[in-house]
Amino acid sequence: MSVLRAHIDRFGVAPDGRLFRNQAGNHVEAGAYGITWSRARKFVLTRTELSMGLAKRPYGLRHAGISFWLHSGVDPAECARRAGHSIHVLFKHYAKFLDGVQEQANRLIEQSMEERNRVSQGAGPAR
Repeated sequence: MSVLRAHIDRFGVAPDGRLFRNQAGNHVEAGAYGITWSRARKFVLTRTELSMGLAKRPYGLRHAGISFWLHSGVDPAECARRAGHSIHVLFKHYAKFLDGVQEQANRLIEQSMEERNRVSQGAGPAR
């Protein structure tokens, strides 16, 4: 957020709220994004990261962000809403996040079952 705030402090926003605009204050040409992205990658990534194709396109960051939310345990419906997707599209394109989360799901289910048993036996919720 600090980078975004610094950008706004330095450049302000367009009257319509856009953060990025060309020198004349108009919309940025579509072709300029690719050029700028390529330059930024070369500036911030190591040679190894570049050769691996890391963040080859801006969409790669979006995909990585949504995958991170899912892997972090954010409710898929909320991830879909934030991404502007339906649940169907989310699972179709981000199904790989399910790999390796079975153990975490099992732990959550087991914890909930233990909690329910404690409450039903009159022990009250765990603290």
